[in-house]
Amino acid sequence: MSVRLQKYLADAQVASRRKAEEMITEGRVSVNGKTITELGTKVEDGDTVCVDGKEVRPAEKLIYIMLHKPDGYVTTAKEQFGRPAVLDLVDCGYRVYPVGRLDYDTSGLLLLTNDGELTYKLTHPKHNVEKTYIAQVEGTPTEDEMKHFREGLEIEDYKTAPAKIKILKKGTLTTLKIVIHEGKNRQVRKMCEAIGHRVRRLKRVATGSLSLGSLEKGKYRYLTDKEIEYLKTL
Repeated sequence: MSVRLQKYLADAQVASRRKAEEMITEGRVSVNGKTITELGTKVEDGDTVCVDGKEVRPAEKLIYIMLHKPDGYVTTAKEQFGRPAVLDLVDCGYRVYPVGRLDYDTSGLLLLTNDGELTYKLTHPKHNVEKTYIAQVEGTPTEDEMKHFREGLEIEDYKTAPAKIKILKKGTLTTLKIVIHEGKNRQVRKMCEAIGHRVRRLKRVATGSLSLGSLEKGKYRYLTDKEIEYLKTL
């Protein structure tokens, strides 16, 4: 993303735009080692901007986004098989990263931000941030199976933390509401398989009390100030 040099200086809180223009025409500003005196000059991400020989950078703007991730997208920035990534769906002008993960074949609520501190809080198990899923599984879990699910299951080399599970609708494909606060790879799917019920469809609908709501699949929106403050209190 390119911006005019005077705006870059203003964003770096060096001076107002008008004062920044004066500094440029006075020859006090350089870009990548070259003194700039033209006001139409633009700078790109990665350029080195100096004022009176000292490098300056804009203050980072913190971005908070909720995306309704479709299935068929990976949450990594780059992927060896060339499959589409969630970052392809977001064009906010800033470099943001997914908070945690959602599997390639799982849809639903995914947060993206450049706030590293918040990302840590939301993804570390010790903070116990609940994540709510709606799953369609083969068959109908019994009460005994759901009891084991709630108490924690041995999966591969770890035991899951206590979780919540509730039947919403019975049928050949049963709809379940599942709440966990861990985020291990394909955890919900593995937990359901551990009690004998393969997941056919999975969607995350909430993180804490922050809900996906009516946000359309493949679309994103910026979080409100109230929602940001809520996440920071978790």
